[in-house]
Amino acid sequence: MEEDSRFESFVADRAEALLRYGYVLSGNAHDAADLTQEALIRLHRAWSRVRRKQNPEAYTRTIMARLHMNAWRRRSREHLLWDLPDTDHHDLLPSDVEQGLWRALDGLPRKQRAVLVLRYYEDLADEEIAEVLGISRGTVRSHASLGLGKLRSALPQPATAEEGLR
Repeated sequence: MEEDSRFESFVADRAEALLRYGYVLSGNAHDAADLTQEALIRLHRAWSRVRRKQNPEAYTRTIMARLHMNAWRRRSREHLLWDLPDTDHHDLLPSDVEQGLWRALDGLPRKQRAVLVLRYYEDLADEEIAEVLGISRGTVRSHASLGLGKLRSALPQPATAEEGLR
């Protein structure tokens, strides 16, 4: 019973942060909720082992990243548009620039997006990303480089100070 109460406390404390992480990975609220729910189900199955030997949140985020990358194998691809969540939303809506970034990020292949999210949102090193995704460090760097290149070409470049003076 004590293990169940610890799991419930973990979920109560970290579910919102995990849902945000799922949103950054997937780009929409519905997939984020699915990722979070499936990851928490898997965490519950392994709770006694994970609680003793590992960081439960890191374990859950790893599950979410891997589920996200493998989602195309389980279902046909569909493109959901960004919509407001069904519940109250307390965050500010993204600006036009941020929405452009979200659209560009959504256009990346899953592995490139996952690498960029883990690198810039989770602030993980290449070695950690490689471990989470089960790929080599070189593949991490390749996906990061390709993803950043695609984002740079998809987003308008801000004017520099010198261009503004002309």
